[in-house]
Amino acid sequence: MKDIDWDVYKCFLTVARGNGLTGAAQVTGLSSATIGRRMLELEQHTGRSLFNRSQTGYTLTADGRFLFDQLQDMEAAARKLDHWHREAEGQTTVRIAAGTWIAWLLSENFPAIRTERDAFRIDLHIGETRANLAYREVDIGIRAFEPEEPNLAARPVGLVAYALYQRRNAPEEKPGRFVAVSEEDALSAYLRWPHQNAADRIVAFANRPRSLLDLVRAGAGKGVLPCFVGDLDPELERAGEDIPELAHRQWIVMNNDDRHRRDIRTVADRMTKLLKSHADIFAGKRPSRAL
Repeated sequence: MKDIDWDVYKCFLTVARGNGLTGAAQVTGLSSATIGRRMLELEQHTGRSLFNRSQTGYTLTADGRFLFDQLQDMEAAARKLDHWHREAEGQTTVRIAAGTWIAWLLSENFPAIRTERDAFRIDLHIGETRANLAYREVDIGIRAFEPEEPNLAARPVGLVAYALYQRRNAPEEKPGRFVAVSEEDALSAYLRWPHQNAADRIVAFANRPRSLLDLVRAGAGKGVLPCFVGDLDPELERAGEDIPELAHRQWIVMNNDDRHRRDIRTVADRMTKLLKSHADIFAGKRPSRAL
């Protein structure tokens, strides 16, 4: 078999973890067509069928699962070796996986996560798919549920509420327009809500959740947002009460073997402090200016 570039293998891991091309495209920044082509080329190189392809996504065949397990072991070993080298050089990297809006909050408050005195760097992975911490894909993840995988440690950091928002002082419309993430990209419950409750009133789609905020600000229509995003934006107002069925708890998750590493522990402690300081607004309790 010809040598295969490690980037192709990493792409394979991303597709396998996300069960398809859409999630992999969000993680890698490559187009779905490019990723699909790489997977076909990988199958041709290996001479094996690696995926069962269907309208609902990609699932691994027995050969695909074997390759996946081997590559995860290689990936974990490579990352441990990389950390060992960087530690000797005095500069390590802490990799954080977060959804669109937690990543936005971390970026807005970056000095609370990393100070000028810190030697480590931050590598922020933004996406709606779940990161695999068991094999050290990242060091710290934010999840909407307590992890079930073995060897993961979790810290609860409060409740997240969601509501429908519109541009402040927007004229009343009947029946009202909505904006949404395209259905194939709606990986979270709040992103699916407009499709399930107002499909015939959606007037604009985007393929990334971050664009919802801009569309609502522009008055394109109403959109579902986390309360800690919508309630803190002076250009927006709620178009109703919070949506109870979308509320969920969130957790900071780490690999149990790595959580005592000094740089990871430092960042996790700071993230915990930041998220808990926003506990009320996360839970949908509006700031005084919004009342």
